Amino acid sequence: MILGITVSIGSGKTTAAKLFSKYHFNRIDADEIGHELLKSNKNLKNKIIKDFGKEILGKNKNIDRKRLGDIVFNDRNKLKKLNTLMHPLIITEIKNQIKKIQNKCGADAKIIIDAPLLLEVGADKLVNKVIVVKAFHENVIAGNKHFSMEQFEKISMNQMPLAEKLKKANFMIDNTKDVNHLKKQIKEIVNKLNQ
Repeated sequence: MILGITVSIGSGKTTAAKLFSKYHFNRIDADEIGHELLKSNKNLKNKIIKDFGKEILGKNKNIDRKRLGDIVFNDRNKLKKLNTLMHPLIITEIKNQIKKIQNKCGADAKIIIDAPLLLEVGADKLVNKVIVVKAFHENVIAGNKHFSMEQFEKISMNQMPLAEKLKKANFMIDNTKDVNHLKKQIKEIVNKLNQ
């Protein structure tokens, strides 16, 4: 059973995805894969530096994700260019991790793919069921520690609208209340999947 969990930015997707581990789901984190690729894939790193300039480098000569984000979230064409470089590599690594988990735990291993752009990049083709996490816009902004309000709005504009994501969802998690409410919904989803 492979689940995909997605969301609008900052709605608590990763918290929800981690709660599935209680039910023996192995989590694959697309964001972590992307961050690791920026550090470890020399070809990718060199292409991004060539396309976006040396000003995206931090003190340690690694790509500074915030600097890169400032560039791409202000220019749709540059974001498209970055996504064209990153997304195929992320999907390949997700497939590799699925294989590793299935080799270790068996073909029917429980896996959850935690990916903000699951639907946008077609990674939903890798999963049996799609879960969309929903939260109030104000709560999302208040709980967000990584981005300014302006960055938050720009990132949101470049994602599929929540209403569109919900149309493609097999399950919806309402993350507008406390963690116990979140846990209860995850338990209900797991029970439905086990029926």
